[in-house]
Amino acid sequence: MSQEEYVIEMRNITKQFGTFKANDQINLQVKPGEIHALLGENGAGKSTLMNILSGLLEPTSGDIFMNGEKVNISGPTVANRLGIGMVHQHFMLVDAFTVTENIILGSEPTNAGVLNRKKAQEEIEKVSKQYGMEVKPNAYIRDISVGMQQRVEILKTLYRGANVLIFDEPTAVLTPQEIDELMTIMHELTNEGKSIILITHKLDEIKKVADRCTVIRRGKSIDTVTVKDVSSQQLADMMVGRSVSFKTEKKVAEPKETILAIKDLVVKESRGLEAVKGLNLEVRAGEVVGIAGIDGNGQTELVQAIAGLTKVESGSIELNGDVISNRKPRQITELGVGHVPEDRHKYGLVLEMSLAENIGLQTYYQQPLSKNGILNYRNINQHARELIQEYDVRTTNELVPAKSLSGGNQQKAIIAREVDRDPELLIVAQPTRGLDVGAIEYIHKRLIEQRDRNRAVLLVSFELEEILNVSDRIAVIHAGKIVGIVDPKETTENELGLLMAGYSLEEAREELAKVKVGESVE
Repeated sequence: MSQEEYVIEMRNITKQFGTFKANDQINLQVKPGEIHALLGENGAGKSTLMNILSGLLEPTSGDIFMNGEKVNISGPTVANRLGIGMVHQHFMLVDAFTVTENIILGSEPTNAGVLNRKKAQEEIEKVSKQYGMEVKPNAYIRDISVGMQQRVEILKTLYRGANVLIFDEPTAVLTPQEIDELMTIMHELTNEGKSIILITHKLDEIKKVADRCTVIRRGKSIDTVTVKDVSSQQLADMMVGRSVSFKTEKKVAEPKETILAIKDLVVKESRGLEAVKGLNLEVRAGEVVGIAGIDGNGQTELVQAIAGLTKVESGSIELNGDVISNRKPRQITELGVGHVPEDRHKYGLVLEMSLAENIGLQTYYQQPLSKNGILNYRNINQHARELIQEYDVRTTNELVPAKSLSGGNQQKAIIAREVDRDPELLIVAQPTRGLDVGAIEYIHKRLIEQRDRNRAVLLVSFELEEILNVSDRIAVIHAGKIVGIVDPKETTENELGLLMAGYSLEEAREELAKVKVGESVE
């Protein structure tokens, strides 16, 4: 293919931050009308490369061509003018604005200096219908689902006339149904002649939706392959640079005494409605209990109630027989609870603070990190360096702000902080959201290690594969209650799906038996 036939060609792109090369002579060629996956570990340089293409960063060296012509993308406005739009992993939306106001922000249609709201809404409706993306133009961003917010982000780029769309980890916060809808939308876009660059580490999604895939590792481009010609295992091994195991190796659990006992728990959500409704659950030492459920069924409120971040209305939470309901978060932490929160930016890290300070957040007031109320930065930094090495947190040093790390390395830092304290109960919510296969393999191994050290682990995840792979027992939550507890060796994704939809265990098994009978009759 001649260079004129590539809609985007990035040649020998290098981006240096001080002495660190985030991108090192990377090459990327995207054909018109294709979905081109950009695959790499967390921190491999994918987002940096795409930030260069979208004008947020300038390369240290290298050239960019569009349709065979060299271009200088000096800023996001230039990228927009060239028809390049980016849908960011962390949405760039204003919560207090409506869908329409967010989409037109910065490109408002006006009549004599006055906003022409009618014209804006007509244009948005036309674009949303064309690509099968129905939205409510007058709804406020704060009131719509995450999947709908992502549609708004996509419509923002289409409204500005984008022909090349960059999706940065687009499925990290979506439900399985929303992921399917997004893939349909992506195919619609390429059918209309758009080109898509998909930054991801989810191999099943690449196999489902991408035409070609460029793999980058530690800032260098490794290879570009046709997706249908390679297996998921080959892609994973190319990405990580070694053979990766998709199955968590573990011996059979030997649960002992009850560590966490939850009885008739009721917790309200932010609007004052009951989110957890008389929930009962036990987690014992030496086991991983996985909580499976569709987002919004009380998981967040349950975890926050255990960690002391949300008020318990009634019922009780006991740790080793002591009631911890409505105690202060620090008291709960000191009693032996570790918490890896589902939103690492909102609850897990102080992004402006250094990595070392973040690693010391739970113990900074104790020796050896401080004495008589005075912080000992030499010990704080040394402690961080030890954990960075032990948990393979990839960073230039411990003094960089937490916000400069990739999502996967931020997650490793939080897990290092919580596991290092050796809590009796470790609560992990969405621990591998947005992580690559190498990091997932590593974190799962750490969770099993905690279990094998006779600790109790409560795992909350929307990833059924993760729940089935890591858990010793699976508790399914629906509408704020546990509707069934099953053995991962004796259940299936279909059975879990029915339980998550509100079926009782008996009803789910009857339903699946009917399907089986129907299949055997055929």
